[in-house]
This record gives sequence, structure tokens and C-alpha cells, in this order.
Amino acid sequence: MQMFDAETVHRLLPYAELIPALQEMHEGEMPAGDGVYTEDPNGTGNMFVTLPGWLGGRLIVVKMVGVFPANRDRDPPIGSVLGAVAAFDAETGAPVLVADGEAMTYRKTAAISGLGTALLAPPAPRDLLVVGAGGLGPHVSMAHMAARPSIARVRIWNRTAPRAEALAADLRSRGIEAEAAPDLDDAVAEADVISCVTMSRVPLVKGALLKPGAHLDLVGSYLPDMREADDDAMRRGTVFTCCDRGRDEVGELTLPVAAGALAWDDIWGDAFSLVQGRDAGRASEDEITVYKNIGGAHQDVFTAAILKQAAGL
Repeated sequence: MQMFDAETVHRLLPYAELIPALQEMHEGEMPAGDGVYTEDPNGTGNMFVTLPGWLGGRLIVVKMVGVFPANRDRDPPIGSVLGAVAAFDAETGAPVLVADGEAMTYRKTAAISGLGTALLAPPAPRDLLVVGAGGLGPHVSMAHMAARPSIARVRIWNRTAPRAEALAADLRSRGIEAEAAPDLDDAVAEADVISCVTMSRVPLVKGALLKPGAHLDLVGSYLPDMREADDDAMRRGTVFTCCDRGRDEVGELTLPVAAGALAWDDIWGDAFSLVQGRDAGRASEDEITVYKNIGGAHQDVFTAAILKQAAGL
């Protein structure tokens, strides 16, 4: 059994290679999967997530991570999503690898959003806005830039301005033109691609401000009471999801449906239908596209299979 620390995961899964590999994975069937979300009985808001998935005849993968949002406020701060991803041979059940859960979560989440951008964003966007400056911030920045190399500037908005400044500085150290955005509404109105990676329970992005042709990537809202974009964004945008599983569990979709701003039939398709050509995706230069990255065990299965191949196992 091979062990992969975070540094090795990041090295073996560069976004320029991971996104096309994930696109190829979406040419087939969605792996079987499930999820168990266990909340801290002490009411802290912390959660432990277990996501098993099975890619028939190839690999069984189980992700086990704790989601502890307050970790970023510790001194020193630590990651808010920590754990491990384990893969087993689908023929024998024998363990194959164990990889750092935080690194795998960052890589697969950002790359799935990058895949959405590759499939739906305008062909030559210039300005990327990242809403949220947590651990996923640098990863979605790099993933969207890998998906659309025409992106020349990244702007960061965060409720806590120093964190936005710190992320912008980190991206600049990687050779990326980046700056903090002091006003969210102004930044939304200017952006070609917007990626939201918060745990907000109130809408942040105002759909009325989206420019014609913009692409909106919604990542952070994973619970029924979470959302990052308002009803206008759903009314104005052509909505897609990463998959058709779990749509009725995320507030980003259920809340606008309950308000009458979105109908389930208004969701045009998902990454599988787009990759397989069953849905056409963006239809015009001025169309606004919205992509909800729901997450799920299948993403971990795909990414673990790609890691196994990259490592030559």
C-alpha cells in the first residue's frame, strides 16, 4: 500500500493535467456512491464526513474528513477539512493507497470547478474573481486559469480584508497577477468568471450585476441553509451542476426553487451530459452560465484513480 502526503498529491495532480483527466472520466458512468455526514453532538457545528464510492471493476474509494471551520481561527491556523482518502482494489478489496485528505479535497474540488469552466465559460475570459480566501482560494484560482489560460488577472474578495490581501500576495508569489477587491459588487460587475468558495448562509453575489457572458461557479454552499448567489443569478443564468446526484440537498438550488426563482427543469444538465454531448452548454457569447459544484463521492473516486495512474500503481 502506497502513502501519499500532501506535497506528493499536489505534485502528481497539476491542474493542467487533472482537469482533462477528469473530463475523460466523465465520458463513462458515474460511480456508485453514498455519504454519511455526522454532526458533533456537542453542537459545535463541526462535522465528520465519510464518502464511500465504487468505480466498478477498478477501484473502491473512501474519503474520511473532518470539517472544522473554526480551525482557520486557531493560532497557528490549520486546515478546516482534514482527513484521508483510502483506495482499495475493486477485484480483491486489498488496500492500494492512502492519500492526504485535505490535499485530495482541494485538488478534486478545484479541478471539478475548472472542468465546469472548461465546458461553460466564455472562450477567452480575462478577469477572474474569487469570493472567499480560505484554503480553496489558491486552488480554484489555479484551476480556472488552467481551464482558461486567457485569464490574466485574479481578484480576491473576502469578508475579512486582510485574508484577501494575504491570498493575493500568495498568488503573486506564484507569478499570478492578483489583487484584493475592496468592493464585492464592483468586482462582480467586472468579472468574466466568478468562483465562490465560502460557507455563506446569505447570498453574496447579486445576479443583477453579472455582466453578459459571465460564468458563475458556486462551490462552498454544501448544506441546505447555505447559498452564495441570490435568486436573480438563478433567473438570469443557464444553470448546470457537476452531477445530478444531491441536487435536492444543497441550499444553492433548493432555496431558489422554494422561492420560485428556479424550477428543477430549469437545470439544463451536468458535467456528464456536457462531456458526453447530450447537452450543448453555452449557446451564445452573451449567455450567463451558472455551475453548481455539488461535490460527492464520485469526485473522490475519479481523483484517486487519476492519482493511482499518475503514480504508476
